[in-house]
Parts: sequence; C-alpha cells; structure tokens
Amino acid sequence: MKKIKNILFTGEQIQAKIKELAQQINEIYKDEELYVVCILKGAVIFASDLIRHLNMPLKLEFIRISSYKGSTQSSGKIDAIDLSLPNLNGKNVLIVEDIVDTGYSAQFILDYFNKNFKTKSTRFCVLLNKKIKHKVQVDIDLYGFEVGDNFIVGYGFDLDEHYRNLPYIAEL
Repeated sequence: MKKIKNILFTGEQIQAKIKELAQQINEIYKDEELYVVCILKGAVIFASDLIRHLNMPLKLEFIRISSYKGSTQSSGKIDAIDLSLPNLNGKNVLIVEDIVDTGYSAQFILDYFNKNFKTKSTRFCVLLNKKIKHKVQVDIDLYGFEVGDNFIVGYGFDLDEHYRNLPYIAEL
C-alpha cells in the first residue's frame, strides 16, 4: 500500500465545513421535505455526517456509479452500477457526492436526473471540488473545499477500496 504524503484536512476541519454546508442547506429548504441522494461508495461518510445536521424532514436514497476502476485517474467512462430511485417528480433533491474531478460523473448524474425526473429543485453538494481538473462545465451548488490535482484518500475516498476509513483527508 502507498504511504500517506500529507494530511490536507483534519477530521475537525471536515466536521466544521460540514456544519457550514448543513446551515446553508437548512436555510435553502427550511421545513420542506428533502430527498438526499448519496452517490456510493465514496460519499457515504460525508452524507452520513451531513444529514445529522439537517433540520428538515428528509429521505435518504443511494445510487452507485464508478469511473476510477482501481486507478488514480478517472477513466472518463461512467459505469452505472445501480440507479434505482423512487419517483422524485415534484420533490426537492440534494445530490451528495464526494468529489468533482473531471466533472464527467457529475454531468452523468445531473443528466440522468434531468432526463428521468421533473423535480421541484435539484441541487448538487460535493465535499471536494477539483476545479483545476474539470473537463466539462458542471453546476455545483454547494461544496466544502477546493483541492488541487492531488490523489485524495481518507474520509470515504479510496485507492482500490483501501483508506476509506481514515478520519481525515490526505494525499498519497
């Protein structure tokens, strides 16, 4: 296994940022019902911590896609593993993703929602935004941290399914 090069964000920094994001989401939706759609597997820890700070009635859903396939670079090809969702027509939807890197996955997800649902609102929330790597224009409504061109592990981010359990975000 590769060694951790340095810690980018501590667990405390991550939790503080999540509370900030949750405050923004609470202001947007107030008491309206919200469907939180977590993108597996990477965003599960982020989504779990985030929803604990949300005050509105919510329902949690999951979809699973993949584009890395054991590599440190996005393949650019999106593998839709499971896109099973309830009827989200007329609903407020918050898509929760771990990172926007090239933007291909985010674009795929947003296109999927636009083609299949007429939501009341759809917003995209991501913990890490790698603006420097975007290859397509993606509308990100909320994000925690902007990062450079590092390979990230920890706090849900993995390399070949390892490192997800680290309580911080680091680069290899």
